[in-house]
Amino acid sequence: MEKAAGSPSVGGSYPQKNAEILSSQYGINLFLAGLLLTFAWAVHAVGISKSHLLSYLITLMLIQLLWMLWYLCRSCTQRRLIRDKDTHAGARWLKCGITLFAVITLILDSFKIGYYIDFSNCLSPTEGIFPVTHAVHTILQVYFLWCHAKDIIQSFKTLERFGVIHSVFTNLLLWTNGVLTESKHQLNEHKERLITLGFGNITIVLDDHAPQCNCTTTTLCSIFSQGIYYLYPFNIEYHILASTMLYVLWKNIGRKVEHHQQHKTPFKFHGITVGMIFGLIVLTSTIAIVVVYLIQIGRSKSKSELALTMFYLHAISVLALMCTAGIVALLIYRLEDRSLDNSKNPARKLDAELLVGTAAGSWLLSWGSILAIICAQAHPKYTWYNLPYSVLVIIEKYIQNLFIIESIHREQEKVNDDVKTLRIVTISRGSTLSLSPSYKEIYNGRAACDSGEVPCLFKGSICGRENGGGGGAKEETSQENSSVMHSASFYSSNSVTNNKRRVLKNIAAFLFLCNLSLWIPPAFGCRPEYDNGLEEVVFGFEPWIIVVNLAMPFSIFYRMHSAASLFEVNCKT
Repeated sequence: MEKAAGSPSVGGSYPQKNAEILSSQYGINLFLAGLLLTFAWAVHAVGISKSHLLSYLITLMLIQLLWMLWYLCRSCTQRRLIRDKDTHAGARWLKCGITLFAVITLILDSFKIGYYIDFSNCLSPTEGIFPVTHAVHTILQVYFLWCHAKDIIQSFKTLERFGVIHSVFTNLLLWTNGVLTESKHQLNEHKERLITLGFGNITIVLDDHAPQCNCTTTTLCSIFSQGIYYLYPFNIEYHILASTMLYVLWKNIGRKVEHHQQHKTPFKFHGITVGMIFGLIVLTSTIAIVVVYLIQIGRSKSKSELALTMFYLHAISVLALMCTAGIVALLIYRLEDRSLDNSKNPARKLDAELLVGTAAGSWLLSWGSILAIICAQAHPKYTWYNLPYSVLVIIEKYIQNLFIIESIHREQEKVNDDVKTLRIVTISRGSTLSLSPSYKEIYNGRAACDSGEVPCLFKGSICGRENGGGGGAKEETSQENSSVMHSASFYSSNSVTNNKRRVLKNIAAFLFLCNLSLWIPPAFGCRPEYDNGLEEVVFGFEPWIIVVNLAMPFSIFYRMHSAASLFEVNCKT
């Protein structure tokens, strides 16, 4: 009988849980079908062409467009209703970041349209339809995320689960398509570079997907074809950011939230000058290193070896500084006694899982390089720099993940209420005057004396109005001295806390710029895992290239996601 009595509550949640499971399985099958189609095109499978892959992606985007239009129209008709919002999801800086990547993605789409026009005689119509559809999809999706990323959907929940998960996996497939296209281009360049490093025993077979006809305007075709591959990194980041924001929206469907005030934490440059200066030095030097690397690599054996050595030395220095900064931040956390916020938060949980999950890509490459150095029979001089570089990559990500995950789980420090309402008591002609200067005034030492009646509460002295007090005055004076000591103690402890906070903010700002710096080299073709050639000799060319092509996208995403998380940490600290 007790079980029967409890069954309605269980049954009430079962349909929604069932809908969540069904929608997730639908999304996974959608993704796997597209993944196999992408793989079939990549390996030139018989009967599978690029037009088949693009047709599939166009269909998915059109379905998502219809769902987003339906959702937007329904939201307009219900705009007067009060909706629950997830204050942690869809932060403004995240929306600004995805908007920037979307704008560059639109430029990429315009380049693809121009490329199609120049080669229209021998390209499938789907290659012209795809960038147009993708541009419309990008514009509407960014608008949708700006307006509804924080929504907690409570109506049409089953239908919305399928619509949102369809959008998540559509973006993941578009991300996969971008990663594959960009990787094939990098691989062709890499095969040509290996000759200059003396690895002539590796078979060079270019994977050519170029059109089989002449371009109508040679100069424009060259601009479009080269520009497309330089813009792909931004397109890749756009789709992975969109998929993560949509995933949080999916997890929030039907969620019950506690209504509490969310304190806004705006980003401020004040107090992070040191971290910004060192970070900008790293960013500037990294850009210079990448430019020199791309110019020198592949020119000759000596220039290629010099470029690799220069890259490794710079990366080792940056990673060592990042490890040191992360260790200092963790030591400061160990000295503090602050509780962690373990409340249910899909956005925060996803951030932590993505940090650890995508770091595995770099760890895989690093362990592969370490094994290759240990097992290789011949060791060119520049390959020895790869050993400390690979070890530091593993350690740095380990430390940085600990710092970020603890930072986003730490509760914000709250000022005690009795400190905010610290009362200063003085005697004036036998009567008690109670005055309450603000916390800010007490902290800065600016509690003013009004016409000589209000005491100045600093430096262990009280300036008050004189009167003949007697014994009662002594008691009041004793209470005043007690409050002076209390405020002085608070001032001292708060000063130490502020110093710690300032150090943490500078560390977060420094690591933020360092992660942006380390995102640039692999995103724009500076990939020593491809170019040093040692791993290909030990593991074999094809196996190692497969490992790099699978792991590198996660490594690139890790840096951008870490930068975004550190920006949030800086705002929160």
